[in-house]
Amino acid sequence: MNPRIITIIAAAVAAVVFGVIGFILGELHRKKVAEAAIGSATEEATRIVNQAVQTAENKKREAILEAKDEIHSLRTEADKDIKERRAEVQRQERRIIQKEEALDKKTENIEKKEETLSQKLKDVDAKLQEVESIKKSQFDMLEKVSGYTKEQAKAVLLQNLDEELTHEKAVKIMDYEQRTKDEADSLAREIIATAIQRCAADHTAETTVSVVTLPSDDMKGRIIGREGRNVRTLETITGVDLIIDDTPEAITVSSFDPVRREVARLTIEKLIADGRIHPARIEEMYEKSKREVEQTIRQTGERAVIDAGVNGIHPELVKLLGKLKYRTSYGQNVLNHSLEVSYIAGLMATELGADVKTAKRAGLLHDIGKALDHEIDGTHIELGVEYAKKYKENEQVVHAIAAHHGDIEAKTIVACLVQAADAVSASRPGARRENVQNYIKRLEKLEEIASSFEGVEKSFAIQAGREIRIMVKPDVISDEKMVLVARDVVKKIEDELEYPGQIKVNIVRENRIVDYAK
Repeated sequence: MNPRIITIIAAAVAAVVFGVIGFILGELHRKKVAEAAIGSATEEATRIVNQAVQTAENKKREAILEAKDEIHSLRTEADKDIKERRAEVQRQERRIIQKEEALDKKTENIEKKEETLSQKLKDVDAKLQEVESIKKSQFDMLEKVSGYTKEQAKAVLLQNLDEELTHEKAVKIMDYEQRTKDEADSLAREIIATAIQRCAADHTAETTVSVVTLPSDDMKGRIIGREGRNVRTLETITGVDLIIDDTPEAITVSSFDPVRREVARLTIEKLIADGRIHPARIEEMYEKSKREVEQTIRQTGERAVIDAGVNGIHPELVKLLGKLKYRTSYGQNVLNHSLEVSYIAGLMATELGADVKTAKRAGLLHDIGKALDHEIDGTHIELGVEYAKKYKENEQVVHAIAAHHGDIEAKTIVACLVQAADAVSASRPGARRENVQNYIKRLEKLEEIASSFEGVEKSFAIQAGREIRIMVKPDVISDEKMVLVARDVVKKIEDELEYPGQIKVNIVRENRIVDYAK
């Protein structure tokens, strides 16, 4: 083998041996260093633990001392509180003992009084027995003298008393009514007549149709459109019925809603003037007409407020007033009716020296609920009260609205004036029209109410239902009882029947004696 290779191998082996020895020595050195570090850490940990234990012991002793001080303080306060409570209990005991002694004395006095009263009661009982015996002997004597028993005499006395009271009551009622009428009729007639004379309001009956004049009959075909599309579009958008018949140069717009009818009428007139009639143009003209009607409603409301002479009404209520122009009641325009009630109530308030402005305001707003859409639930009185409260109207106006049909009692002068003015405006001849069937039913109901009373022979509704004439049986109804029957009939009519104005109840009692000369 080559000596050079042997030398290289020997050198490599020596290097490996020295490396292994160095590694082992390094590991031993690191181990000694780690053990030394662990030992020092253990000593430090032991020192820290000992120090913590010592600190804890110190804290414990301090806490125990503080707790002992606190316990001593609480015990001292508790002892003091117990002493005070004991003293209070002793005071209460002394007070209770004193009260018991006073009660014992009062009890003794009461017992003595009871003994005295019991003795007096015995004396009274003895006297009562004596009185009863005397009374019984007197009754026996009276029964022998009169020939009536006690019960028979009582019945006779009650019958006589009832007849006398009926007569007295009838006389007093007649006297009171006569005096009241004498004092009030002339003044009431004068005030109402003056108010009506000074309020010259026109009235016309409203209808449920509007007639649109056409330039020629050819325009009917254009309004109908191909296969009726134009007329269907008009009826769908406006919500009215169009009646296109043989009437020359005219078509009829029919609807129970006057606002819809007015919008439809304006729409058709604009389409006729424009000449272009198709669904898109119909919608355009409808929107334009609707805006015009809304503007007219606002202007009409403002004009009504100015004409009535009131101010400070909320804009929403003004708008509702404008809507009343397109509302009717039994054919009477509600806005004209409201203005008329406002005028009449204001004039009567002037005559009576009442608040004129409030009376006019309440009269103008009394039917404001009729302007609201039919989709809203509630009567026009309930809706009017609700909206008047909503827009901060004063209590007198709200009460007048609630009471103007007598649903509640009128408790203010303004409410009474509005109620009277409403009746005057509604009952004037020609102001309203009534359905014939409803008119006949009201007359039949009036006669039925009158005939339901005992002693009534026949009844007749006359003067278009403004008077009921009642024939009574003379052997059942006396002259004095006629007054009571009349008041009962009036009360029942007021409770069960709705009517404009007033109804006169006229009772006739007639005795006829027939004999024959033979």
